[in-house]
Amino acid sequence: MRWLILLAALLALLLVGWAFMQKRPQDLPWTTLDLAQPIGLFTGRKLAALTGDPRTCRALLDQAGIAYSAMLPGGEGHCAFRDSVRLKPMPEAVALSPASVAPSCPVAAALKLWEWHVVQPAAQRLLGQSVRTVAHFGSYSCRRMYGRDSGDFSEHATADAIDIAGFVLEDGRRISVVNDWSGEGKNAAFLRTVRDGACGLFSTVLSPDYNAAHRDHFHLDQAERGATGWRACR
Repeated sequence: MRWLILLAALLALLLVGWAFMQKRPQDLPWTTLDLAQPIGLFTGRKLAALTGDPRTCRALLDQAGIAYSAMLPGGEGHCAFRDSVRLKPMPEAVALSPASVAPSCPVAAALKLWEWHVVQPAAQRLLGQSVRTVAHFGSYSCRRMYGRDSGDFSEHATADAIDIAGFVLEDGRRISVVNDWSGEGKNAAFLRTVRDGACGLFSTVLSPDYNAAHRDHFHLDQAERGATGWRACR
């Protein structure tokens, strides 16, 4: 009798698991990434795993209806890049400023998910309006970390990072990391919310809470280590 009870419990667990897999495939490690799905438990790892696979990454952008221009490979050595894309302006989409920025495809994909599922919902909830523009300090820069003469190269050296400086709302109001991070107001709450939300999408998220070098921006990158679950959120 006991084994029948155990068998019934096991079958029930299997059925629950199957139903969960059908309803929330993005929460499972073996399912294929779909940018049209909400953010799941393994979305960040799957995005980071796209590094070095530009064909698959661009196919995901196409599938999600994200307009972009694929850039020619460039750089050399530690500063070589081959999967950068320039997001094209789209109706009702957040614009990047300057618009000429061309981060790697995995960074661009994460930026769109961040926009859809984190930035715009937070702006509506906390500020009562949408974000029109995301201001940044750039993506590709052939340099080592912190601009040092030695040591590891930055993720910027392969366009696998972007530095976010602030946001422009629909009414033209500006929210900047350098001016609005500190405090208890809605602007600070918005910045902290979008920082926290980025942590589920990017391998590394660094903010003013990390050090003085990031007092005026969020560093968002898609380092390959993120595919294994080794992430940094500060």
